[in-house]
Amino acid sequence: MKVSLIIATYNWPQALELAILSAFKQSRLPDEIIIADDGSTDDTRLEINKLAEKSKILIIHLWQEDNGFQKTSILNKAFAKSTGDYIIQIDGDIILHHHFIKDHLGLAKKNAFIQGGRVLLGPEISSKILSNKNINISIFDGDIKRKKDGIRFLALSNFIAAGYRNRHPKYFARGANMSFWREDLLLTNGYNEDFSGWGHEDSELTIRLMNAGKQKLQLKFGGIAYHIYHKEEASKKHDQQNKELLENTVKSGIIFTPKGLNQYLDA
Repeated sequence: MKVSLIIATYNWPQALELAILSAFKQSRLPDEIIIADDGSTDDTRLEINKLAEKSKILIIHLWQEDNGFQKTSILNKAFAKSTGDYIIQIDGDIILHHHFIKDHLGLAKKNAFIQGGRVLLGPEISSKILSNKNINISIFDGDIKRKKDGIRFLALSNFIAAGYRNRHPKYFARGANMSFWREDLLLTNGYNEDFSGWGHEDSELTIRLMNAGKQKLQLKFGGIAYHIYHKEEASKKHDQQNKELLENTVKSGIIFTPKGLNQYLDA
């Protein structure tokens, strides 16, 4: 099975470097890495080029003009560009556990998609990690929240995957740690680009996948991802509008979004 790792980023090359370095250290390497860049400056491009020169894995840098928070469109472009049968999506402020990709693939099955969790690194340890470029993280270090999400116990992970909070609205999705079959993204047409700015676009995609009969599997005690601390910077001025779009998808049961990845398939 060919695997595409998609990393969404915007103007934080120091964190993106660690995310990519952790991808290089995977026990099961991705077959390609696609950087979904929502308008970063040249610093990010230069960092990606530097890492690509020493990478054994194909790295593709997809960039779009900075027009505000347009994460849905750059991720759809990445989905369209991908060649993997299976797609794993993370954010550019995520450091991956050594077995992250292996764990996603171990749980993956047809007609299902996966939502993973995050270990939250505090400001002190995040500063040290960024300074030292250290991707070997222990949950026993201080200044870490959600330490239970850093425990790897695959027998328990497989046992609870299908039943863990999978329909409750509060636990819809976080795009920082998700994976899908590419054919399922084509079926639903990926992200709904009517979502403008921050908020709920990943949850809406999750609901359409479930409307299409795809099972949501919650990856706990595996697929460990460490989130580098940063202040919340994204504007939430479109939050209410995006919530209404989400609620419409919940109520209507729609599967396919008209404004999605299909517009990029022939690009």
